[in-house]
Amino acid sequence: MQTLSVELNGDAVHSIRAPDRFEATGPFSIALENRGRSTHVHLHFDDELDRALSIGETNHYVDDESTRRVHVTAAEVEEPIAGKLKLVTGYGSNTRYVDVRLDPPRDAGPDEVTVDETFTKPPERTPDPPPRQRAGNAVAGLVKRGGVPGAVLGLLAVAAGVALALAVDSVLVSVAVGVVLTVSLAAVLLAVA
Repeated sequence: MQTLSVELNGDAVHSIRAPDRFEATGPFSIALENRGRSTHVHLHFDDELDRALSIGETNHYVDDESTRRVHVTAAEVEEPIAGKLKLVTGYGSNTRYVDVRLDPPRDAGPDEVTVDETFTKPPERTPDPPPRQRAGNAVAGLVKRGGVPGAVLGLLAVAAGVALALAVDSVLVSVAVGVVLTVSLAAVLLAVA
């Protein structure tokens, strides 16, 4: 972003040092660089520039030996617009004018995009790891996420269910335990994956 640098209190109290001219092709900032004691600065664009450029606030307080940046928004223009920026310090005791010109944005060229040939081919995929390695990765992920107590509790529940099915020796209990085991196993596989 282009910046208009303005020096305050450099030569004397309420002095303003700024370039005679400033050109921009869009939004820019004004850097108020205070070289002395704190001061108030009033910024104002004349009527011609005021139609295309705007500042949120016109009065700005700049602390002792500090820099304050003021953002200037710009409308898109089709033809150059020129005018003056008025800088005032010391409640009107010192005034400085800067000739400002806002130009239309430079042509960015045609709306064509050059595509590198490497992007025309699909990316190479690494092959899926074998099932044994996937199982090892799943266990490592389970340990990392702190799911070991849940897995142990799940295995104890499965063992208790199988023991209950064998002890009762009922077809209905065996089917119920089988359904619970299937759902539990599916939940564990989804949690690990």
